[in-house]
Formats: sequence, C-alpha cells, structure tokens
Amino acid sequence: MTRKIAAQVWTELQPTSRGSNKTRIQIAAYATTSNSFVVSGSAAAAAAARTTLPPSLLTPKYPSTQPPSHKPPEFRKSQLLRQYASLLRSSPLMLIFQHNNIKANEWLALRRELTRALRVVDKNCAIAEAAAKATTNISSNEDGNGSNSDVYGTEALAPLIKIQTVQTGIFAAALKIVDYFKIGSTTFNQKKSDDSISGFKFTHTLSKAANRTAIKNKSVHELSPLLSGPICVLYFPTVSPQHLKEAISILSPSPPDFPAPRKKLNPGWFDPAVQEAIQKLVLLGARIEKKTFDIEGIKMVGRIEGGLKGLQSQLLFLLQNIGITLTSTLESASKNLYFTLESRRSQLEDNTDSQSKTVKTKE
Repeated sequence: MTRKIAAQVWTELQPTSRGSNKTRIQIAAYATTSNSFVVSGSAAAAAAARTTLPPSLLTPKYPSTQPPSHKPPEFRKSQLLRQYASLLRSSPLMLIFQHNNIKANEWLALRRELTRALRVVDKNCAIAEAAAKATTNISSNEDGNGSNSDVYGTEALAPLIKIQTVQTGIFAAALKIVDYFKIGSTTFNQKKSDDSISGFKFTHTLSKAANRTAIKNKSVHELSPLLSGPICVLYFPTVSPQHLKEAISILSPSPPDFPAPRKKLNPGWFDPAVQEAIQKLVLLGARIEKKTFDIEGIKMVGRIEGGLKGLQSQLLFLLQNIGITLTSTLESASKNLYFTLESRRSQLEDNTDSQSKTVKTKE
C-alpha cells in the first residue's frame, strides 16, 4: 500500500523539465508534510530519533584523533604549528635568540655545555632544599635517610630545558593563536558548516575558528618586532631564576651579574665549537608568564636571589614586619595611657600614705 501511494505521488508531481531542482524540493516537501502520504511506524520512529537525538550522543564521521582542520593536518607546516602552540602553552619561561649559520657540531657542543651547567644548578638547588628542610624539621635531620631522600626527590629541570630552532612565520602564527584564541571565552560562530559537522564543535589549534580569530585580530603582537630572521628559543618548564641565570651565563654572558664560567670549573665551555656558537647567538627578548620582557627585564628576573622560594620568603618576612610595626603602632597609644594612669595612681597612693603618717605623728 505504501509503495503504491509513493509511486502515485511521484508520477503526479514529476517535473516537466529535466533537472528542475525547484520541483524536486516541492516533491520532498509534499512527501514529508502531506497527510495522505503514509509512512510505516518503524520509519517514522527512526526519523524522529534522528531529529531529536542530542548532539552529545551523535557519532562523529571522523577519527577521534583527527578532527576536521583548516589546513590538511598531514602537511609538515600544520604539525609544526601544533608543536609550537603546545610549546607556548606549556612553557611559562622562554628566551628568544637570533642565530646566524650555526653548524651542527656547534649546536651539539652548545647543548652539551648548557645541559652540564644546568645539572650543576639542579644539584645545588637539591642540596639547598634538603638543608632548608633539615633546619626546619628536626625529626628528619635525626633520621639517617632523610637528607638523601630530599636531595634525590627534588625534580630535575636540566633534562626539560632545551633549545631548538623554529620557523619564524609559523611560530608567529602559533603565537597569535595561543594569545588571541581563548576556547572558554572567545565567541565565534559555530553555525557555519565549516566549523561544525552534525553538532560537533572544533576548537583545536588547527580549527577554522582558531584561524579566523587569529586573522581577525589586527593588533600587532609585542613579540612581532623580534620575530624576524633565523630564530631559536630556549624554553623552561617552570620559572626558575637560578636556571635562567646559569643559561644566560652560558649562552650570552654579561658580567658582572652574569659572568662567564671559569676555565677551571668548566673547561668545555672554552672549546672552539662552543665559542663559535656563542658568537653567533644574540639574545633578543623573552616571554615570561605570557608577558614580553626585554634584556633588562630578563636580567632582573635572573637576579632574584634564591629563586621563587627566596622571593616568597622575602615577601613573607616583609609582611610579618609590616604586621609587627602596625600592631606596635596601634598599641602605643593605649600603652602610653596605661603607663600614665599607673604612674598617677602610684603617686596618689604615695601622697595618701605620707598624709596618714603625718596624722599619726601629730596624734
């Protein structure tokens, strides 16, 4: 019965001219809205399920590890963009250098000396932290294995601090995406067919929404003047002034605050390959906690004694002193009044005692 009705509708509404899209649309509208068109119960239930199913329960038509992108993700430039964006998001401290024709053996020697110097800083930081814990905790000092566990339990940053070359144009694009495209707060039109498919939203680095947000923002980034020519970056997993100071002393020494290492302590730094590489490196600036710093700002961060923990202890000491001075200032008036009244009371008691004695003597 259903097939006969559908065939009759098709013959009656068949277009007069071949290729008429308008008539085909009318046929589809008539077939879905006309009361005379009978649809079986299972087909109607399936159609209702398809239309009423929430987007969270839909099955995507793409691999979970490969969502639709603005540019083909199999290109090397696309993967470099993802890598640079991830590097910018995960590195709170990053130094930017300009390198001029550094050879492979020079890079190898430079990385070797940098890693060696940073390992020494890790060791010194671990010893200092263990000594601080031993002084504050007497019980751990009495334990024979306490200091060794503190020294070897400290996280080493030297293996995570690396220097690598970047492609300037792709790095600038990744910088704009990271700083301007905010997934939680940025408003972008997801109703377009190129942004969402079957109710799925795409907010990854290679998405069209991220690319459109970076293009629409016409403001000049603070690091844009530095991103010209061959660039390399030195990135840190955390903000550590001790490691920053040692890295500047190795890559771009500037006495007296950042002197070059001594030959007796670090003879490898004076190798010809290392010296050639250092002469070809120029420190341009830094990106610290999503803010741009010039060379003077970098040196200011590197001059912090004791690192962030030392800065926190100084701030705590300052706040404690402010509290002590404030309480003493507030208590001074009441203390002065108390001492004045006490002295007056003792004076009156002495006068009454003397008067009573004189009365007794007269009697």
